[in-house]
Amino acid sequence: MSDKKIRLSGPEIVTIAGSTIDKLLRAGDGDAALLYLHMLKTHGQSTPQEAAEAMGKSAGWVASAMAVLSRLNLIIYDDSIGLPQPDLPVEEPRRYSPDEIKREIDTGSVFSTLVEETQRCLGILSPDGLERLFGIYRDLHLPAEVILQLITHCITESRKRGGGRMPSMRYIEKAAYTWEREGIFSIDRAEEYLKGLEARRTKQGEIKAALQIRDRELTATEKNYIDGWISMGFGAGAVEIAYDRTVTNTGKPAMGYMDTIIKNWHGKNLHTPQEILEKDIKPDKGLPKRGYNDRGQEFGSPDRQEIERLQRVLDKIKED
Repeated sequence: MSDKKIRLSGPEIVTIAGSTIDKLLRAGDGDAALLYLHMLKTHGQSTPQEAAEAMGKSAGWVASAMAVLSRLNLIIYDDSIGLPQPDLPVEEPRRYSPDEIKREIDTGSVFSTLVEETQRCLGILSPDGLERLFGIYRDLHLPAEVILQLITHCITESRKRGGGRMPSMRYIEKAAYTWEREGIFSIDRAEEYLKGLEARRTKQGEIKAALQIRDRELTATEKNYIDGWISMGFGAGAVEIAYDRTVTNTGKPAMGYMDTIIKNWHGKNLHTPQEILEKDIKPDKGLPKRGYNDRGQEFGSPDRQEIERLQRVLDKIKED
């Protein structure tokens, strides 16, 4: 082997903490490492769909890599905003003096109206809150009507979480940066985004029920798995079949095992319960088998009882 040292060919420099490198090396997951590098390069401003397109990968690939990074605590996932962010220092927004803000308000510009409407919704803003609102307006170039739509959305989210507390301007500012990255600069685009967010949450709730998770919220890891399945085109019916097979073969609802089943179906282009029950009677290749049934036959082999059991699952889904 040559003793020549390996050098980077480009001038671009990206800094990674040694502890982060250790986590990635111990995980031994090349997909997660590649996605993390992409997120570093884009400063966390790439959506999962944009990452998939930029890297030439599928949405399912990105979702799976995200799940690994989440388990390693290398990304922060805030479901109120819906985007994962690498655990990086956040660039501080530009600071504005009280005199700058006062001059803008005194001109009677759109910002002065925005302040009035915001305080009607949230109450009197503190100097810090007023500065953050001005930063959203001036730096992110979001139209005033879009900012008000954002504030209304954040209030709704806060009420859903309970407690009756209003969202802080820091929380609203964080959401505003997400909207800016998503290109939400009109009311129509905001409504489209919020409808998509609500649809995703509805699917999350349906899949949560299929997984028989009750009386508690989903964990971050569970959300990442579920979002990955949704992005691959799976609904609650297919996940319920995967859940049934997982518990049958392992004796417990193992998320990793279930994820392997679902990815296997995705590779076969089987996404609906009907497609799965008609074309995937045999066990998923590469999955460990628990043992044999009482007639000495391997689980999952063409067996009338197995077919009837899966058909009952499908019938139950239809009834629900």
